[in-house]
Amino acid sequence: MKLGCQSGPSNAQHFAFLARYGVRNICGSPGISDPARLCPTVSELVQLRELAGKYGISVDMTDSVLLQSSLVDQEAHPAIVLGDSPQRDRDIEDFQNLIRNCARAGIPAVKYNMSILGVLRNLQAQGRGDALYSGWDLSKAPPDEPRTRAGVVDADTFWERITYFLERVVPVADEYRIRIACHPQDPGVPARGYRGVNRVLGTVDGLKRFISIHESPWHGLNFCQGTISEDLADPAREIFDVIRYFGTRRKIFNVHFRNIRGHRDRFVETFPDEGDVDMLRAVLTYKQVGYEGMLMPDHVPLVEVPRNGAAPAPNHRGGAAADGHLESFAFAYGYIRGLLQAVDRIR
Repeated sequence: MKLGCQSGPSNAQHFAFLARYGVRNICGSPGISDPARLCPTVSELVQLRELAGKYGISVDMTDSVLLQSSLVDQEAHPAIVLGDSPQRDRDIEDFQNLIRNCARAGIPAVKYNMSILGVLRNLQAQGRGDALYSGWDLSKAPPDEPRTRAGVVDADTFWERITYFLERVVPVADEYRIRIACHPQDPGVPARGYRGVNRVLGTVDGLKRFISIHESPWHGLNFCQGTISEDLADPAREIFDVIRYFGTRRKIFNVHFRNIRGHRDRFVETFPDEGDVDMLRAVLTYKQVGYEGMLMPDHVPLVEVPRNGAAPAPNHRGGAAADGHLESFAFAYGYIRGLLQAVDRIR
């Protein structure tokens, strides 16, 4: 297993930061020179690899401007999750081309989301020291929250859209031997849905069904341990069986290695060493199932670290890592690195 990261931006300054803390494997985001294009060229992907390589970093995965984790109302290219043909067919073609270009550029995996509601959070809690933890409490979610532009999306409709995508993309992943890794929906919501949307990838059963659609060794999960913990009634006890289920089937392509305090419908995201899940036991479980990919921090706590006399603006998830998160990332790197070194010595 490898210490990894997906934080950005994918530039020289940030690569130097990653290298400083021993991160040698990443999910990187290539620059796209033409904003009218939704897929990076082979040259742009090679440039990303070469820049990272100057800092001793391997680009093991990339993402797409399509199928992000944000709220659909904020997405520039939502046609795939909206089922909006013929535009979704054009977007799927761009995703297929990303797979082909990754193969030609030597990047072995692509991660994506099938999200409409984005990442649901509605509370902030005081953490240790001056850290702030983000969380979700279903009981505090307004029952009359307005619909998104997706309107009502029941389970059957969402599964149809997911299947439509997979039937067209998995064969390309098979042909080019590129792993495509889907992130669970964060967090799960009740079966009745939230804001009119049934989050079918917000349960373990839903993820089991997902990996069975168009079965392939190149179709699997961006296994967010934090999100899956959020979907369990007792994550401290249940998460290890979930790791074993997907791990023994070789469906874990990447791990977002983060911890929570709480359970389904009410939780906060903590530093990795103080949540409810035994993270050493989790790493041992990944090792037992033969997982060899990245363990990367995700959704780290916010720490307001002044820069030049001013506090940084929060940047909570994805994209560029704000100063208020860099300190938390650095802590997580050291923690994960220490766990990996310890587990490597266990025969």
